[in-house]
Amino acid sequence: MGKSGESMLSGEYRHNLDEKGRIIIPSKIRGELGNNVVITRGLDGCLFGYSEKEWNSIMEKLSTLPFTKSDARAFTRFLTSGACTLEFDKQGRINIPLYLSNYATLLKEVVIVGVINRIEIWSKEKWEEFMNNNLKSLSDISENLFDSSFNL
Repeated sequence: MGKSGESMLSGEYRHNLDEKGRIIIPSKIRGELGNNVVITRGLDGCLFGYSEKEWNSIMEKLSTLPFTKSDARAFTRFLTSGACTLEFDKQGRINIPLYLSNYATLLKEVVIVGVINRIEIWSKEKWEEFMNNNLKSLSDISENLFDSSFNL
């Protein structure tokens, strides 16, 4: 559990996008998200998915950004313009809209990753590229992000 008893998402799951653009979201993740998931464009070429509660929290934070700053406007547009709330069907699937599938280059094989407060949906190829490009530098990254009191 996260702070204040909130759930935390983790794990890596591989599924196929069917011919109708649907993917199965693993039951462990569905249990954490609730009946719906808010899917939007993510960073690094993947999709982000949030519980409605988490999405509302993000919207509150974004609403505090100064609209006079071009970076704030650009990021807010990027994140919110692609957002849609999707309901899980009886088989635990969601239907990814075509504009989001195209953004993330989701063709057939997808990787769903739990990342604390969100899921990420990657094309298999982009996920493997991300992992291959970052594996060697993760020790340096962790050293730069955390002080010596943080132990993994």
